[in-house]
Amino acid sequence: MSAFYSEYYNNGGLCYDILLALAPIAGLFLVFQLLTRAFKPKGLARIGVGLIYTLVGLVLFLTGVNVGFLPAGRQLGQALGSSAYSWSLSPLGALLGWFIVEAEPAVHVLCVQVESVTGGAVSKNAMGRALSIGMAVSVALAMARILFGIPLYAVILPGYVLAMGLSFAVPPMFTGIAFDSGGVASGPMTAAFLLPFAMGACEALGGSILLDAFGVVALVAMTPLITIQLIIPLRS
Repeated sequence: MSAFYSEYYNNGGLCYDILLALAPIAGLFLVFQLLTRAFKPKGLARIGVGLIYTLVGLVLFLTGVNVGFLPAGRQLGQALGSSAYSWSLSPLGALLGWFIVEAEPAVHVLCVQVESVTGGAVSKNAMGRALSIGMAVSVALAMARILFGIPLYAVILPGYVLAMGLSFAVPPMFTGIAFDSGGVASGPMTAAFLLPFAMGACEALGGSILLDAFGVVALVAMTPLITIQLIIPLRS
C-alpha cells in the first residue's frame, strides 16, 4: 500500500467520506419520518441496520478498489504500454472487457430482469453475451485510441448515429433494453479497473490522460446500444 493510502486509512478518511456521503440520505429520511411518522419502530430498526450494512459494504468495496484494483490496473497498463508489445493493448483490452462485465453485479440483475420481463424471449445468456461483446469492442477501441491518437468524437459520433439508426429498425423493446444496458455496463468495476488501466497505458505512451484515457467509460456506455440491438433481435 502506498504511503498516501496508508495515511488515509489510518486517519479514518475512507469511513469519514462514506459517512459524509450517507449523511444526506439519512438526514432526508429523518426529516420525512419526523413529518409523517410513516414508519413504526420495527421498520426504523430495519432501516438502521440497512444503513449499517451499506456503510460496511462501501468501506470493504472501496478499500479493495483503492488498494487493489486501482494500482493493479494502472501498473498493468503502464507495463504493457511501455513494453515492446504495446500493440497488445487492444486485444488484451478486449479480453479484459469480455470477462470484466461478468463481475458487474448490476449486469447479472439486468439479465435476470430482462429474461423475466420478456417471458424468456430474451434469455439472460443472450443478454450476457451481447454485453460481453459490447464491452470487448469498447475496450479494444479505447486502447486503439490511445495507441494511435484517434479523437474521441471520431468514434463516439458514428457510434451514436448507428445506435440511433438501429432504434428505428428494431422493435422498441430491444431499444429500451439496449439503452438501459449502456448505463449498467459502465458500472463500478469499469471505473475501478479499466479506467486506471487506460490511464496507465496513456501515461506510458505519452498521451493525454484527459483526452485519451477517460474515453473508455464513454465507449463502454455506447457499444452495448449497438450490440444488443444487433444481436438480441437475431436470436429472438
